Amino acid sequence: MKRFVYLYGLCVLLIVSLFGCQMPMGMHETASDARHRPGAPMVASEGQVPEIPVDNTGDTFEDVGTNPFVLVDGDPLSTFAADVDTASYDIFRRDINNGLLPVPTSVRLEEYVNYFDYDYPVPIPDLDGPFTLTLDSAPNPFTEGTDLISIGIRGREMAAEKKPTNLVFLVDTSGSMSSTLKIGLVKLVLKETLEVLYDTDTISIVTYAGNTSVALEATPVSDKAAILQAIDDLGAHGSTAGAAGLTLAYEQAETAFIEDGMNHILLCTDGDFNVGPSSDDALVDLIEEKRKTGITFTVLGFGTGNLNDSMMEKISNAGNGVYGVISDADQATNYVYTRMLSTMLFIAQDMKIQVEFNPEQVLAYRLLGYENRAIKDEEFRDDKVDAGEVGAGHTVTALYEIVRTGGLVPVPEGAPELVDNPPFDGETQVEADELCRVKIRYKEVGATEEDPAFEVWKSISTVSDDLSDASADMQWAASVAAISEVLKGSPYASMEKLELAVSLIHANIGNDPLRVEFAALLDQAMLLLTENPN
Repeated sequence: MKRFVYLYGLCVLLIVSLFGCQMPMGMHETASDARHRPGAPMVASEGQVPEIPVDNTGDTFEDVGTNPFVLVDGDPLSTFAADVDTASYDIFRRDINNGLLPVPTSVRLEEYVNYFDYDYPVPIPDLDGPFTLTLDSAPNPFTEGTDLISIGIRGREMAAEKKPTNLVFLVDTSGSMSSTLKIGLVKLVLKETLEVLYDTDTISIVTYAGNTSVALEATPVSDKAAILQAIDDLGAHGSTAGAAGLTLAYEQAETAFIEDGMNHILLCTDGDFNVGPSSDDALVDLIEEKRKTGITFTVLGFGTGNLNDSMMEKISNAGNGVYGVISDADQATNYVYTRMLSTMLFIAQDMKIQVEFNPEQVLAYRLLGYENRAIKDEEFRDDKVDAGEVGAGHTVTALYEIVRTGGLVPVPEGAPELVDNPPFDGETQVEADELCRVKIRYKEVGATEEDPAFEVWKSISTVSDDLSDASADMQWAASVAAISEVLKGSPYASMEKLELAVSLIHANIGNDPLRVEFAALLDQAMLLLTENPN
């Protein structure tokens, strides 16, 4: 059958420094001829390209790619792990404040979206379980002919009385950390931590540079003088024996281990693991093994120039912790008071999300972000597969872009190939009137690999007439996602719709100081985009 390709809109000029290429004309593929296509002609735009200052500080990032559109007829299932990391957005914040745009490969869309809190319903004790699930939908204002579906999860709040806590700070004191924006901010985090712990909680400090040492054995918070002295004595010099430091930190955590408490290691580093056995796989194996004993692991990156972003994300995931980047005193304080303890106190573990689309109503779908959190569909109910953890009071948001049956699948130049599998012949659960069914599978906190998981689901059957009919949360998340795609240089990004995204951001700020800050940062980013013509 002849395949038709439709071109729409005007050629849109993108910024080479931001994207690495020019943005093509948008294109669509007919629904009926989406299968067995021989390849589409592509039309690229031409024009003058402005020069934009981009972060080239020396931090290293791994390109996670961009999720493709998938034809529902061949693959109705999409499965991924929950994620509440914020490092990617933290880097955006750092770079914009320094007058730079973030490296496109540093952008992980889901971390931008999940940096913000959303007003999803709070779980009712003994009724909702550990979290609530909220679905919403609306036409996509950023891509003609597609709709958006949002998935929102909100964990129950942290109990008034937190668990006893055993914290081990593993501090990189190598020469590359000798800056007030590195070791100076580490000291601030350590000192602020004393204000959110109980007197009976314990803190240990392990340092690593050319050698490793215990700067402070497990000490109750009530002995603040001893802890503050150990913090003040921290300095930075030498090379980095990161792997040896990890081993010593785990020894300290095991010595002070608290049954039924929070036992956690916080690695504070600029990411420069350059001495000893430091392959990502070796570090991941060590941290995964120790995680099974009840010791979790978070990574905090500091400063610029040495961040090994991919490694830091991998090892935090292996330790059921989070990965964030601290770049100033305000952010250090905000992390300690709003995120540190909640990210250690899980309300659910190994959380997987699987969406089943209805081929009678949806032609194709694309998950926005979560590229490196994908799980095989058949592993959704394999309860030995590690997934994501959700902390107390945290929200998790995911967005899908869908094309309804009878519609046209966008095929912009440079986009990943449309996933066109043979017709699916597996078991399905979605009902005829549903667009999709969202299933959440999770384990109770403290469960082992062998323990069974729980599963809940919810479906959505309609799409709102306009984005303005959707919740303020969905408008915010959709706009943040659209802006993230521009910063990432996604082939699906729409520069011509960027002003719309910015206006929606300003319209949905509310009273959230983090949203207020993002709007201001976004205004600075827009200036970078417009004030540097050739």
